[in-house]
Amino acid sequence: MGAMSDDTLAALAAQEERLVFSRFDNETALELGAHLLAAARDRALPVTVSVRRGGQRLFHAALPGTSADNDAWIDRKSRVVDRYGHSSFFVGEQFRAKGTTFEAGSRLDPDLYAAHGGVFPVIVEGVGPVGTVGVSGLPQADDHAFVVEQLEIFLAATS
Repeated sequence: MGAMSDDTLAALAAQEERLVFSRFDNETALELGAHLLAAARDRALPVTVSVRRGGQRLFHAALPGTSADNDAWIDRKSRVVDRYGHSSFFVGEQFRAKGTTFEAGSRLDPDLYAAHGGVFPVIVEGVGPVGTVGVSGLPQADDHAFVVEQLEIFLAATS
């Protein structure tokens, strides 16, 4: 099982190396949020979409089928990304690969932090992580896959 987790971690790390912005300002955040929202609407996905820079929410929208619970999940997953500088899915997988869970291994309050897939770091070339982009509402692997897929499309179109 360890080898599978190693491959998963390598794939998740590669996503973070690949999905990098040349610049990221409020306009970029709004365009990215609108892109994710439109893609989720096209597929009728019940997700909440969030884009943040630093401590500021720059874009937040909730589609039908979501609740305030999804806002809380976004907050908890975003705190993990802010703290570790990696996607919330990567952090959770990293703890699982060590044979523990994030809840047991991190010693962080699970009411504040959740290492479940769906929030990805906004990484700026030459700077590093400056914020987060994420969704909540699907199973965690699907949340993560949707964000990665849409980041790939967005970055290809804007670079």
